[in-house]
Amino acid sequence: MADEPQKKPHLSALVGHTNGLTKPASLATATRAGGGGGGGGSATASSKKLVIKNFRERPKLPDNYTQDTWQKLHEAVGAIQSSISIKYNLEELYQAVENLCSYKVSATLYKQLRQVCEDHVKAQILQFREYPFLLVFLNRCCTDSLDSLLFLKKINKCWQDHCRQMIMIRSIFLFLDRTYVLQNSMLPSIWDMGLELFRNHVISDKQVQNKTIDGILLLIERERNGEAVDRSLLRSLLSMLSDLQQVYKESFEQRFLEETNCLYAAEGQRLMQEREVPEYLHHVSKRLEEEGDRVITYLDHSTQKPLIACVEKQLLGEHLSAILQKGLDNLLDENRISDLTQMYQLFSRVKGGQQILLQHWSEYIKNFGTTIVVNPEKDKDMVQELLDFKDKVDHIIEVCFQKNEKFINLMKESFETFINKRPNKPAELIAKYVDSKLRAGNKEATDEELERILDKIMIIFRFIHGKDVFEAFYKKDLAKRLLVGKSASVDAEKSMLSKLKHECGAAFTSKLEGMFKDMELSKDVMVQFKQYMQNQSDPGNIDLTVNILTMGYWPTYTPMEVHLNSEMIKLQEVFKTFYLGKHSGRKLQWQTTLGHAVLKAEFKEGKKEFQVSLFQTLVLLMFNEGDEFSFEEIKMATGVEDSELRRTLQSLACGKARVLIKNPKGKDVEDGDKFIFNGDFKHKLFRIKINQIQMKETVEEQVSTTERVFQDRQYQIDAAIVRIMKMRKTLGHNLLVSELYNQLKFPVKPGDLKKRIESLIDRDYMERDKDNPNQYHYVA
Repeated sequence: MADEPQKKPHLSALVGHTNGLTKPASLATATRAGGGGGGGGSATASSKKLVIKNFRERPKLPDNYTQDTWQKLHEAVGAIQSSISIKYNLEELYQAVENLCSYKVSATLYKQLRQVCEDHVKAQILQFREYPFLLVFLNRCCTDSLDSLLFLKKINKCWQDHCRQMIMIRSIFLFLDRTYVLQNSMLPSIWDMGLELFRNHVISDKQVQNKTIDGILLLIERERNGEAVDRSLLRSLLSMLSDLQQVYKESFEQRFLEETNCLYAAEGQRLMQEREVPEYLHHVSKRLEEEGDRVITYLDHSTQKPLIACVEKQLLGEHLSAILQKGLDNLLDENRISDLTQMYQLFSRVKGGQQILLQHWSEYIKNFGTTIVVNPEKDKDMVQELLDFKDKVDHIIEVCFQKNEKFINLMKESFETFINKRPNKPAELIAKYVDSKLRAGNKEATDEELERILDKIMIIFRFIHGKDVFEAFYKKDLAKRLLVGKSASVDAEKSMLSKLKHECGAAFTSKLEGMFKDMELSKDVMVQFKQYMQNQSDPGNIDLTVNILTMGYWPTYTPMEVHLNSEMIKLQEVFKTFYLGKHSGRKLQWQTTLGHAVLKAEFKEGKKEFQVSLFQTLVLLMFNEGDEFSFEEIKMATGVEDSELRRTLQSLACGKARVLIKNPKGKDVEDGDKFIFNGDFKHKLFRIKINQIQMKETVEEQVSTTERVFQDRQYQIDAAIVRIMKMRKTLGHNLLVSELYNQLKFPVKPGDLKKRIESLIDRDYMERDKDNPNQYHYVA
């Protein structure tokens, strides 16, 4: 048997303390239903319930306890507000607030505390109204900065005192703040109550608020003008306005941004007139940096976005076009990298800034490039200037414009626009430039440098529409380099060929590759021919070298019949017999314009060797038969065409190496001129290369090459029209022209297309529709 627990007596107590009452203890009685006083019972008895009972009656506070306690608290609050020492222990005061809250006098306590604080804050406004200069100051529109500064310091002291006081008061009434106030969502916390009172009774006063904000704005204005101001004072005051909720936004920030807007609007207008663009941009950067620093130092962070936007708008946004028109061209002309970098960074901050910079950037490239391309006087240096200009803009894009893809693409479009304003000529000159770099006489660059130059050339080449013009001139120059053996290196030639093939496709370079194959095959043929000559009974005194050229691969050369001497004719026949014996069915056509020779000559000074063209050879060989001949006699004997002969004689008698003497003297060869062998010829070199006239391109050759390109284009247009019509059978004029533009790889005018269509109609490749003249039918 187990003993049954005895009933516990009801206990309640109020424990007295000298400094007040503690929170009363509540002790409940636990009883078990059905239990006896001391009797025994079975262990298997029915379960009993635990009942918790409240106090039978609530203990009462001593008389006047609430009033006396509040009096102590009131005195303590007053001491804090008066900045004097508190008579009571802070722990004692805290305990007193806790006791009052425990006995449900929290509402009264909160109201009493609010009233005391409100009375104190209301009294603070009087010290500002006592300032005799307040109204005068307002009427003077913030001109008296000394009075303003004194006022700001006074309002700041009032605010700092208020904050310090409310922190102390809240620490005493912390229990009230964390219980009663926290449970009543409609009531502000003690700290927020203090802010509300200060806002309602001090800062909301129109005179005080206006003078505070006027003073703050005056200090900021002075700082913007370069004066030193008390930044800690500004930070404290603006923090006050920010803490007071909407005062900062509604009263300060709006006016601050308006004044900032006016200041920078006027400043932008004035400085755009007074300063050059680099100085102006530097000033804008400095202003943006200063305003950013103000946000960090004393303005509210929420002001940063509208403030910076205001500065950007007034100093940049309103003057974008003016800045670019006034200074961009100069900056680009002078390659002012740091200034251009700053311009790009600033313009990127403003809406639409990059776009307008892009437009002016494109216009500059087009205008500058056009001056290079369209001026015939600059043709000699056109390609080098284009390469230098391209290097310059690439550097600007990389360093200043942060490799912005938009600037890169627009640069390419702009180059393509201006370089094709003058059809054909840039393509021709680029081909000539490549020729000058690939010639053996070019010692300006190493293999690596030459490779880099060719890469740059290809970039310019991509912008050209008439690539067939480049091909024609390049092929002609390549032929000369190969035939005369004057290529810088086979590797460089093949590297350039590879670049062209990659850029334009295999069809573009097939003929050029064929030229290289011909040169390789010719070497093999000449090895066999020399063996053949060794077996001849009379090998002769002339060492003959022949290059076998496939007609379709090489440029078209106009055949010129000249009078060769008997030994040359004999050697030609020997080679013809040898070659056709190995390759039956082929036809050889000798190209005298491409021939060259090495002649041995004897002068009073001694023996010399001359590296000359075939035409020069024929002229010089005449002087084995006599010492003096007239122009007419030389022409009759050699059979060289008139203009070609004049240039040949000019090179022999008027150049640096004057093997002949012209009588009368002069630069031009005229009818009746006589030429005498110069037996007194002197030269420091043993082997002398006399300028080969056929290597120097004449105006007629340029025109001829261009005409051949034009003729090739006619064939390509005809072929494209027939190809399209054969596939479509019937097609309207506009659709046919549109399709031709898509297929043709060179620029063509609508008028030229119309002429080719008419030509094909006349030749019965196609016909017009009887009812609709703009409709064409393919004729099978």
